[in-house]
Amino acid sequence: MHDARILLDLGEDAVRSLAKRGYTLDLTTIEDLFTRRNSSIKSADELRAESKRVAAEVGKTAKAGGDATELKERARALKDQVRELEEEQEKVEGELRETLLSIPNFPAEDVPDGLSDEFNVEIRKHGTPPSFSFDPRDHVDLGEAMGIFDFSRAAKLSGSRFSVARGAGAVLERALATFFLNLHTGRHGYQEISVPNLVNRTTMTGTGQLPKFEEDLFRTGVADRELFLIPTAEVPLTNLHADEILPTEDLPYAYTAWTPCFRSEAGSYGRDTRGILRLHQFSKVELVRVVRPEESRAELEKMLGHAEACLKELGLAYRVVALAAGDLGFAATFTYDIEVWLPSQNTYREISSCSDCGTFQARRAAIRTKSKDGQRGLAATLNGSGLPIGRTLAALLEQNQQQDGSVVIPEVLVPFTGFRRVAADGTPES
Repeated sequence: MHDARILLDLGEDAVRSLAKRGYTLDLTTIEDLFTRRNSSIKSADELRAESKRVAAEVGKTAKAGGDATELKERARALKDQVRELEEEQEKVEGELRETLLSIPNFPAEDVPDGLSDEFNVEIRKHGTPPSFSFDPRDHVDLGEAMGIFDFSRAAKLSGSRFSVARGAGAVLERALATFFLNLHTGRHGYQEISVPNLVNRTTMTGTGQLPKFEEDLFRTGVADRELFLIPTAEVPLTNLHADEILPTEDLPYAYTAWTPCFRSEAGSYGRDTRGILRLHQFSKVELVRVVRPEESRAELEKMLGHAEACLKELGLAYRVVALAAGDLGFAATFTYDIEVWLPSQNTYREISSCSDCGTFQARRAAIRTKSKDGQRGLAATLNGSGLPIGRTLAALLEQNQQQDGSVVIPEVLVPFTGFRRVAADGTPES
């Protein structure tokens, strides 16, 4: 969320910055609401002072035995005027807040220009995409042939865009999640957190999912409470420190969680709907860091390395790209995507986004800092996938498939699976 004063002070610089990501900033509306709010505050304060003076006059007149009727009428009229101005102030403040909440974060100065993913810039590649002496199959054909995916029964249970994993498939999902969590907590220094999968509107607003992306969320309720199913563990992990003042010297905080994620994927029908690449429900290991603002970019590079380590350990070929301004997420000021190689599509596909959100989410969620010398400020927040289970499993199956329909399991997963290979009929083999 932005500060109206800062937007107005920046003026056309703010307009140009947000235009890079395809957003048209309406400074006129912001200035009008900001001015009306300030005017109502000033007028209400003046009337309160006048009301206080008149009240004193009422008391003085009554004490002297005089007639205070007109003064009392004046006092009542002033109270009514103050109440009207307070209602106006509340209304205008609500409109201003809703306007500010809908404005995305500024892109960093070094974000590549461009309004779509066509302008994303490749940073590096790791590993060599496997070559095959046969036509590689996609993860759907492989998984269904082995009997480790069951999409027809998932559809029976929940409709389209859901999956069922069974046998070795379910074991591999659990193994990947455990491996990622062990890697991030044991080697990378994250604290594992178990968080609610249902959160309130304030929590969703803090990280930027609301109000703009409400149609992408699943909403439910318990009794009289409105709750949302989380689209990513970024939401509860980041908001752990909402409305808190954090000691600056204790930063950074680093958290990880393995949760289900729920997304309606509004507007995405027809894109990646086959298999497990774009589901309404999937699981993911998430990374969140709360840091000093001046260290956020260095922390982003660190987080990117943590996500990359997962793919390196699994021996999967991938590349890293910097997102163009128009491809940035709503809360991000700079984002790296990691794209894993999918042989069936003969291309790299996004598997992780690591984003520096600067102080954008911290301002919305009131995540503040205070140093030992009393200096106050806002924290910076970062988030990244480390990694999604489904997309990783799809890449693992496709990159490690054999001509006979079997799949070789990466050595680092064997302690978690108990097998090194899944036969063409789905039988685990040690």
